[in-house]
Amino acid sequence: MTDMNLSHHFLIAMPSMADPEFAGTVSYILQHDDKGATGVIINRLSPYRLAEICQSAQISPVDSLKGEHSVHHGGPVSAEQGFVLHRFSERAWQGSVDNGNLSLTTSQDILAALAQGEGPSDFLFCLGYSGWSEGQLEDELRQNAWLTVAADNDIIFAADDSSKYRRALSLLGVDLAALSGHGGQA
Repeated sequence: MTDMNLSHHFLIAMPSMADPEFAGTVSYILQHDDKGATGVIINRLSPYRLAEICQSAQISPVDSLKGEHSVHHGGPVSAEQGFVLHRFSERAWQGSVDNGNLSLTTSQDILAALAQGEGPSDFLFCLGYSGWSEGQLEDELRQNAWLTVAADNDIIFAADDSSKYRRALSLLGVDLAALSGHGGQA
């Protein structure tokens, strides 16, 4: 597993996932290399709305439609910081990292643009992100904690968060009802 690159892939938590932070989740992996992996959970909502985040950052006015946009719990790392996952664009945002498919931006310029309805049309605003240190993700994969599949942007940006887990599994041809809580080693 040393040459594995799961950038632009989903990590789908197995039913046996013991960590409550990731149980029942689909995570999008933005970057994965020999130093570790970075991504965000795409199917876990926080109790906040984008309007509240903008207000706390003293950004106004808020486009009413974008202000009601959901805020996701992206993961346990830097849980108080905002991360915007969006389609890769020609516009250069400050504090942006991309993988050629999607970008993750942490700067206030994108938040201000979103507040005024001028930011990316497809985005997830996440509080926090998920990170794995060198070799950690590979170890978790060997322990059958995750299923992996190439990411689908339509699933990431779908409005119905409750269907993302099932839809990600369907990319593998797996039905949730048939998925065992225990993995094996061949």
